[in-house]
Amino acid sequence: MSGRAQLMWDEAVTGYDFGPDHPMDPVRLALTRRLVDAFGLDREVDVVAAKPAGDSTLRLVHREDYVEAVKAASVDPRAADAAYGLGTMDDPAFAGMHEVSALIAGQSVGAAEAVWRGDALHAVNFAGGLHHAMPGGASGFCIYNDASLAIARLLELGAERVAYVDVDVHHGDGVQAAFWEDPRVLTVSLHEHPRTLFPQTGWPEETGAAGAEGSAVNVALPAGTGDAGWLRAFHSVVPELIADFRPQVLVTQHGADTHFEDPLAHLAVSLDAQRAVQVACHELAHEYAEGRWVALGGGGYAVVDVVPRSWTHLVAIAAGREVAPSSVIPESWRQEVFARTRQLGPVRMTDGRWPVSFVGWDAGYDPADRLDQAVLAARRAAFPLRGLLA
Repeated sequence: MSGRAQLMWDEAVTGYDFGPDHPMDPVRLALTRRLVDAFGLDREVDVVAAKPAGDSTLRLVHREDYVEAVKAASVDPRAADAAYGLGTMDDPAFAGMHEVSALIAGQSVGAAEAVWRGDALHAVNFAGGLHHAMPGGASGFCIYNDASLAIARLLELGAERVAYVDVDVHHGDGVQAAFWEDPRVLTVSLHEHPRTLFPQTGWPEETGAAGAEGSAVNVALPAGTGDAGWLRAFHSVVPELIADFRPQVLVTQHGADTHFEDPLAHLAVSLDAQRAVQVACHELAHEYAEGRWVALGGGGYAVVDVVPRSWTHLVAIAAGREVAPSSVIPESWRQEVFARTRQLGPVRMTDGRWPVSFVGWDAGYDPADRLDQAVLAARRAAFPLRGLLA
């Protein structure tokens, strides 16, 4: 197995563009790629452009009639069928939508193939992580569910246990739905509570279908959760599950919209805590999955201040050449930010909170604390189904 990491990238993914007024501005992808280059990380990884996912690959997760509806809307956006979630405010149709969505999916599938076959130990597709798309419809800015497709390809190639950990602020509903009945896939999602945020799913009681009980785990965090609580929740649930499940591959989704500056959600997590979870996922992959790690992007709508820094840290960790939080961001990148957005870019790779501290679950819990209540609800719902103590 190669010790090199792969960065999946094709400049054409920046064509995933719902329009100038949509929160998912593709400049976040372009700026991330440029920041990766500014730190020289492109020389530490193999930059690979995979081919778009073909129809047979898309059908591993998505219904054929839905794929045909996406193709029709891609040719003529006026033909978008709202019955498939297309042409809505969240998912406006645009020319070429099928092609660029299939390209992003192809990068995640290619990442999974590279890791499974041993061409790379780690693979990152920060353009991916489009975790809301359902088998038969678009949802939440997501057309094709690249995360589910990557997992499905791993299963097709012979994987018997794949763990998926999603730390986006929104519930990883599409991936959970795709593998709801499949005990070979463990899905773990930490997200803002469904009472206060889209998609209003991800309750702790959602634990998998009959025959796959305990294969879905949901930690629904109270609005306002900050670094210490977010890290406490992650470390109180995820490592124990991964240690028990012992996946052959770890797939993780790193939506940056947990950040306190994100305009679409209500958590208060810093860039430094996001980096700490990225480091933890990397360590879990090495401890329990022989290092096999597929890392994806996801949401994130503070497109200048947060997303590029968060995902550049992710690439650096995968490459084995971490960027110190105190690092000064190259001036060339800040100039490009201003040229593209007329905004001033951040100066350092930190929010000033590194190192981030938290109290582990083994120190006990406070039954009156809302964060601890959320963690305990997740553990009580899912852990006994896996033979673990709640």
